[in-house]
Amino acid sequence: MQDNALHPVRRAARQGLASPIHSTTSMPAWPRTALLLALLGAQWVHAEGNPADRQTLDAVQVTGNPLGNKELAQPGQSLAGDALLLRRGASLGETVEGLPGIAATSFGPNASRPTIRGLDGERVRMLNNAGGSLDVSSLSYDHAVPVDPLVVDRIEVLRGASALLYGGNAIGGVVNTIDNRIPRSPLQGVSGATEFRLGGASNERALAAVLDGGQGPWAWHADVSRRLADDQKTPGFTAPDGQSMSHVRNSASASRSAAVGGSWVDRDGYAGLSFDDYRNDYGVTVEPDVKIAMQRQRVAGAGEWRWNDGPLRKLQWQFSRARYQHDEIEGDGSLGTRFAQRGSELRLQAEHAPLAGARGVLGWQLEQSRFEVQGEEALMPSNRNRAQGLFILEQWSDGPWQLGLGARRDQVRVRSDGDASDAADARFGPATERRFSPASASASLSWHPMPALGLSLNVNHSERAPSAGELFASGVHVATGAFEQGDATLGLEHASGLDLGMHWKHASGSVEINAYRTRFKDYIALRATGATVPGEGEESLPVYAYQAVAARVQGLELQVQQDLRLGWLPGALSGWQWQAGLQLDWVQGQDLSHGEPLPRMAPRRSTLSLDGQGGAWGLRLEIQQTAAQNRVPAIDRPTPGYTLARLSLSRQFRWQQADALWYLKLDNLGNALGYRAASMSTIRDWAPLPGRSVSTGVQLRF
Repeated sequence: MQDNALHPVRRAARQGLASPIHSTTSMPAWPRTALLLALLGAQWVHAEGNPADRQTLDAVQVTGNPLGNKELAQPGQSLAGDALLLRRGASLGETVEGLPGIAATSFGPNASRPTIRGLDGERVRMLNNAGGSLDVSSLSYDHAVPVDPLVVDRIEVLRGASALLYGGNAIGGVVNTIDNRIPRSPLQGVSGATEFRLGGASNERALAAVLDGGQGPWAWHADVSRRLADDQKTPGFTAPDGQSMSHVRNSASASRSAAVGGSWVDRDGYAGLSFDDYRNDYGVTVEPDVKIAMQRQRVAGAGEWRWNDGPLRKLQWQFSRARYQHDEIEGDGSLGTRFAQRGSELRLQAEHAPLAGARGVLGWQLEQSRFEVQGEEALMPSNRNRAQGLFILEQWSDGPWQLGLGARRDQVRVRSDGDASDAADARFGPATERRFSPASASASLSWHPMPALGLSLNVNHSERAPSAGELFASGVHVATGAFEQGDATLGLEHASGLDLGMHWKHASGSVEINAYRTRFKDYIALRATGATVPGEGEESLPVYAYQAVAARVQGLELQVQQDLRLGWLPGALSGWQWQAGLQLDWVQGQDLSHGEPLPRMAPRRSTLSLDGQGGAWGLRLEIQQTAAQNRVPAIDRPTPGYTLARLSLSRQFRWQQADALWYLKLDNLGNALGYRAASMSTIRDWAPLPGRSVSTGVQLRF
């Protein structure tokens, strides 16, 4: 295959500014890793005092939990502290992949977005501090999420239909990244953390620093990060063009971010502002000579006021305004296609005083955006979107019982600018506008017959308005290698779901099971029509069209943890604290209208883990087995299964006046060749999972 075989149309030749990505360094990865290990060993000689305690944070989940309940009827999970530190990847998708029910799409190592229970794109809501991310990562699989996990304090994932609080684009679930850019509690003096990472399959070099401080009622925050990576190494594989390869081509990246924020805080609330700038230059794997230069700038504000009496007990507000742009740069430095978006969001939420035994919140949310695309690879017309919604959530508690009822109503407007009147290749037609009124409702019931046992039931109905791409797309999409056709007559997507859960926690372990089933009416699917259009040269491209079909998604998630006594181990290991873990998740999607599986469903996955803690040392062994995905539609191919083994070692120590954590991670010990079934078939065979690698890092907290 020629380098430009996936280019179906000639790119515009307008001159632009290229952002070069360096894929070589002056020192190979392994010597640098060994050098860092030696330096860290030298620091241990001078370590002072006892090892620092592991970082702990409030265990109450925030996302989808405005009343601060200790238990959620809807399954959720959070990553924070050392658990987040040891899981951090180069992207948000890579970081949360492997949590129960969470997989990831992959367009190479740089553009990876979470999928939740088999759903992705417009059905998974990406949030930052409970506000919209305001990016275009859901538009195409080669668009990265503009978040660097290095500066995130906490990641929360809410699985299942959470449209009640966050709108129809959360039918699959929510991923919320939480930071302290707007401080919410008083701070005195200065504290912070810095982290350095080195190695891995992409020869990553990353550095991040976070500072927090304050005096009196004023608090401030600042953070910076820098990350460089080379082309990702893989086990040997044969690429679609017949080449034998041992790396993912054109996958190098260079990213950086910076943010400042401040707030006024007292015992009754806070109010603050923040500004952040994120930039990421990375290669487009299916096009060996194309780079993406991305930038997002975002200003955000948030506040909260609390009262002990009166009709209102809490009032929360937040707003954000973002400017996003990414340029696709050709190998000769010219600008191919430019995507730009301006977006804003405003959200108000009030908690009322207990009324007839009920606690509850009422809220209003407004979002609007302006999306523009320029270049011959413009897949859709420039468009404007506006959505506003009202929501209410009420909860009653009576002993071991808790009942929750909620509803939300939105007004959504999607407007296409159409083609310019003098356009020579008019594809989008005249300007047009569609309006929708999606509604959502949910009911949840939880029961704790004993302190150790909890049962939950959640029934919900959610509606989603189609996106601008689903309505108005008409053009070649290089990321999918197909001509995509929208349908301007599409209506609302309807989903009705049932979620059952059981959580049992005893003195030496816990068991959690969740089973779910969702039926879709008018599920908006991108399906092959059987038609083709001319590509470059003699190549033809398949035509895919957005169609509304009946569908069903169902699955099961299981987590088991059990403390172990391993006194038979030699030496000091016999006195360590050990915990074994088992995790299993399975999801199945079916297109009921055509009698075939839904595309890109993650296969069954099981994980066995063993965690050990002995004084300052920590150890984790994990073996993850991913089954083959043979339930695929006719247009796709099965994905073979694979097994990954991972080992990590960590040590806490004191260095000068700082608490420190050093870690060493060995990934894919067996150098297994694996592909993500949740990825588009056009990229899957070009970008296998990382091969065997070693990485190390250290975090200092002061």
